[in-house]
Amino acid sequence: MAMRTLGFVVLTAAMAAGQQGRIAGPVVGFVFDGSARAIRPILGIPGASVLGDPLAVGCDLSYAAVSPRLDSAVAAAADGSFHVFKLNAGAATEVAANGITAAPERAVFSPSGSAAAVYAGSRIQVITGLPASPTPGATFDISGLLAMPGSRGHHPLTGSFAVSDDGQYVLVAEGSGVQAFGPGASRQVLSAQGAFVAFAPGSHDAAVAGSGVTILKDVAGSAAPQSIAGEDATRAAIGAAFSADGGKLYVASKSAQSVTVFDLSAGTNNAVGCDCTPAGITPMGNVYRMNEVGTAPLWLLDPGTATPRIVFVPAKPSL
Repeated sequence: MAMRTLGFVVLTAAMAAGQQGRIAGPVVGFVFDGSARAIRPILGIPGASVLGDPLAVGCDLSYAAVSPRLDSAVAAAADGSFHVFKLNAGAATEVAANGITAAPERAVFSPSGSAAAVYAGSRIQVITGLPASPTPGATFDISGLLAMPGSRGHHPLTGSFAVSDDGQYVLVAEGSGVQAFGPGASRQVLSAQGAFVAFAPGSHDAAVAGSGVTILKDVAGSAAPQSIAGEDATRAAIGAAFSADGGKLYVASKSAQSVTVFDLSAGTNNAVGCDCTPAGITPMGNVYRMNEVGTAPLWLLDPGTATPRIVFVPAKPSL
């Protein structure tokens, strides 16, 4: 009863803060709301949280991605311009991003949020120095992966991509293979259809999740593959992400409506069921977001309890 009362108090306070247009109390994370063209906070605690009012950034946004550390965001404005925002105490402050011009069609952050990879126009540009000093890094031409057979055109990047914390390496899973881009030439490191990729924090180790799950040891070197789950089309992955310490890997499955937690040290795994259909899995502070903002609830994996659980944020209120 005491826990229910605490949850009600936190939820009520969060709702009041959102209605007043400011952030007070705990913040679970931030999420891009496409219909509002804005970044919105998730107020409260996991299991007792609501969407807050949009952050004031001075322009309408067509796209935004938020760092796992919740301290920065990269975004494209409705006019096509590129922006980097520093997030602090519920406020968004624009940070100069000299030398970075391509507004993201899609973007991903590195596991610790120190780097980001921005995809636009058949190229991926790396940004380092986040959140305070965004600095342009390497730009990789991925047009070869996007070429349409039998024509001179290219299709948009529909697959998964990831960037290492030091910004040196980018993995792209597109078509039937996983390609590594870094200093020197690019190379295919694994054959995998419809896979999702994720780097481990602070390293060049990575995971590839599709119908099976593989750990790649040292993408910068041998990229030696280690299978930790065999192929199972009924549990095909829709996303993968490491824990903050790199000891666990979370793999979301749309078809199985679950997230499988792989303990990489113990060599065990456990599936956490959900009354939802995951659309991915994105690190967000101490939780993992499993879908985008819309008319349905927002689903979160909360690994911070004795037994990992999946909780929801009620569908957004009308603005």
